[in-house]
Amino acid sequence: MGRYPFVYSFILAMQLAGQESIPDAGVRRPYILRGAEPADTLIITLPGAVPAPNAVPPSPAPSPNADDPDDHRPLVRRAPKPVLPFEFERDSAMFAQKWIGLWSEPDAYNLFGEPLRERNILDDSEDESGRIYAFSDPTGRYREIELDFAKSDGLLRTVFVYPWKMKWDECRKQWGTNVRSTEGNKGRTFHSYVNRRLDVLVDRGGNVISFGLY
Repeated sequence: MGRYPFVYSFILAMQLAGQESIPDAGVRRPYILRGAEPADTLIITLPGAVPAPNAVPPSPAPSPNADDPDDHRPLVRRAPKPVLPFEFERDSAMFAQKWIGLWSEPDAYNLFGEPLRERNILDDSEDESGRIYAFSDPTGRYREIELDFAKSDGLLRTVFVYPWKMKWDECRKQWGTNVRSTEGNKGRTFHSYVNRRLDVLVDRGGNVISFGLY
């Protein structure tokens, strides 16, 4: 029996009694084996309210995506709106005009994000002279803003702005009437300001189609 006759006698008695588990009798196990097996548990039913025979079970928690109850993916949260310069928030087009000759396409990306589309600009000789990138206005002030970058140096040279709803009378009140006007096709009129780097294209109903800043 060795040094612990009582321990081995107790173990033998438990085996003969048909016990399924045998306590370790205080014998220390190696550290790596500790917690390898779950401890014995005992379930005790405490007194409490007994549910009614015809009780309706509680409703399951709503799906994160309420529109599709079978969609159990985590609810997608939008990234916070980026912090934009105050002057950009006030008028994104006029802000961009100040950076003509200084901005390259990556500079515009920092404020406008990914372009919606892009196209080449050809000169009178049908050679590529630049590239225009169309952006959604992050401030929501304008429907769309196009930035024209020169091929020669890659710098911004023109800003084309497409307002949601704007009248020529509003332009006259805001920027004055010192313009040279040229009649175009389809009843359109091209107004070029003499004292500003600003051109405005208006349809026959007096609605502003776009204006360019250079």
